[in-house]
Amino acid sequence: MLTSRDKNSELFLGIDGGGSKCKAILMNKDNEILGTGISGPGNPLHGFEQATNSITESAKLALKNADLAHIELNELVAGVGLAGVNLPVLFDKMAAWQHPFKTMHLATDLLIACLGAHNGSEGAVMISGTGSCGFSCIDDEQTIVGAHGFPHGDKGSGAWFGLQGVKQVLLSLDGLVEQTIMTDVLLKKLNCKDDTDLVEAVASQKATYYAQQANLVFDAAELGDKVALAIVNEGAEYINSIARTLAAKKPPRMSMIGGLTPRLKPWLATEIKANLEEPLNPPEVGSVLFARQQQGKLAIQQSA
Repeated sequence: MLTSRDKNSELFLGIDGGGSKCKAILMNKDNEILGTGISGPGNPLHGFEQATNSITESAKLALKNADLAHIELNELVAGVGLAGVNLPVLFDKMAAWQHPFKTMHLATDLLIACLGAHNGSEGAVMISGTGSCGFSCIDDEQTIVGAHGFPHGDKGSGAWFGLQGVKQVLLSLDGLVEQTIMTDVLLKKLNCKDDTDLVEAVASQKATYYAQQANLVFDAAELGDKVALAIVNEGAEYINSIARTLAAKKPPRMSMIGGLTPRLKPWLATEIKANLEEPLNPPEVGSVLFARQQQGKLAIQQSA
């Protein structure tokens, strides 16, 4: 429970909303983590109502986890970092949301990931989760590489790897490419008996669905499957290219983050891996750092 001292401290909520889930973290002014919460997808590109519901739900779960269910959302200063809001129309829509918080500071998931990884300092990040992209923030100049969305972009992401796996399995079933051990694994996983069943299973599925199939590609590649190896090497080279583009900006630090990082990082070029440093904090902490920065700026403006 909060002590009397804590009750008088400003509570900060950090939100990291992505294509698969929305993470929340509750912190006090002394940077102590009080609670966390996870809910559904938080990318407004895939549904505004879903995103706002996920933000609210994850915040409530964080309060509950902190044993602070008696605290109202309107007592929280929220830093909200979301996938999708790099598109101005979505940023404006989210900014106009009648949110339940005391204050909401909105940012892209890229900025809060970078702030988290480098503890509020400048640097660069490569992100490979459901989606993929590169981002740097140096001298207040932000650079985005990729982040074009699935399926037309997000190469080297979980969704991309999963989709490529499905495509190659279908080609293999038609006898157009060599056999791959991914075929039996995917058919069994999706409870399909042939290519027709598989097409029915994957038709019109979203990025999160395909991202759930990514691990089988890496599993097969690690067993030496040539078809899977080609997919993994192509995706890894795209991430290598992002890293080289960001490195040209001479960031003080560079990190790789996202749910696919443990599987993909070993496949990157040696010189790229050598320059990567472990992220110092997760993106949701970056949202709190962002909110603190913005609150500080507001205080300066108000005192001027």
